[in-house]
Amino acid sequence: MVVWNEEHQQEIELLTNNFTWSANTIGDLYKSRWQIEIFFGRSNSAIKSFIGTTLNAVMIQIWTALITILLLKYLKAKAKYKWHLSNLVAFIRLNMYTKIDLQHWLDDPFTEPSKRHINLNQGVLFKSDA
Repeated sequence: MVVWNEEHQQEIELLTNNFTWSANTIGDLYKSRWQIEIFFGRSNSAIKSFIGTTLNAVMIQIWTALITILLLKYLKAKAKYKWHLSNLVAFIRLNMYTKIDLQHWLDDPFTEPSKRHINLNQGVLFKSDA
């Protein structure tokens, strides 16, 4: 099948075993699939391989990855420091279990955090009688 690429002013030959759809439909599907590939490639996707292979497991993993990417891009946009997304991901992994002021760390990651008490605003789950 041959499809005309308007952007590059050239013909593109597509190989397919689906002879019921038009060449333009197949071309649109290839183009959409390529956009998905680019999105996941640029976003440092957390999905390297799927843990579960059922439809539900795959959908959960994809949605979790998309939400994670959205949160990371939000943090990158809020930060005063000009993070590269891959560096932000690596540094968050390193500091995952440390108690820090997140916004201060995002803005100025290479200065020593102050020794002041960080108010965590966390409720008490279990009441101690002792």
